[in-house]
Amino acid sequence: MYLILLGAPGAGKGTQAHILTSRIQIAHVSSGDLFRENIKKGTPIGIEAKGYIDRGELVPDETVIEMIMNHLNTPACRNGALLDGFPRTIFQADSLNNALHERFNKGIGRIIYVKVDTDALLQRLSGRWICPVCQTPYHELNNPPKIKGICDHDAAALYQRDDDKRSTAERRLQVYFNQTMPLIEYYKKQGLLLEINGQQSVENVTNDIIEALNVLSMDKEKKDIILGETEESLVA
Repeated sequence: MYLILLGAPGAGKGTQAHILTSRIQIAHVSSGDLFRENIKKGTPIGIEAKGYIDRGELVPDETVIEMIMNHLNTPACRNGALLDGFPRTIFQADSLNNALHERFNKGIGRIIYVKVDTDALLQRLSGRWICPVCQTPYHELNNPPKIKGICDHDAAALYQRDDDKRSTAERRLQVYFNQTMPLIEYYKKQGLLLEINGQQSVENVTNDIIEALNVLSMDKEKKDIILGETEESLVA
């Protein structure tokens, strides 16, 4: 079983990836993590990728797909994988699906899209403030200091990093939606997209994802396994 996880910055995609791969016992495959691992180990793909990165260029799709396919062929992915960070474009999606069929005679099972409204994303991404002394993080809405602009611990004046400013968050989201929305529509037309409401508790988001997978993709036996009604491992 191969799944793809999509979600804008601030949607909680990373949290869900960690929970889901533990619950349904499949590997979490992050393209970013694979790049770092291959570069650290000095593999041929890592050396090639580092050359592009050092020159400020994008790593070719063929190299990324080869890296992912090599990893999917390892014992860690024998029960399947949740892909995170790839694909990002329709061309990449087609190339990945073709590679999966050629190598494993199967394609992507479902695409999980954790959807959060833009205003809510901006609230999550912006408004964070840091204490310059003790580095305690605060958030204007989710975790405000007792006195606005002042650290609770040492009374130091809080400051805001450029990455945490609303203007930066707006640019990040614009890039994401420009790049990813065509991909979301592409998978929706194929009937593979599971659109999940990300504006609820972490636990409820997880439960909605698993229930959607149960209804659409799995028989009763596998459903019982995922919901924890048996301790046996899921074999896709």
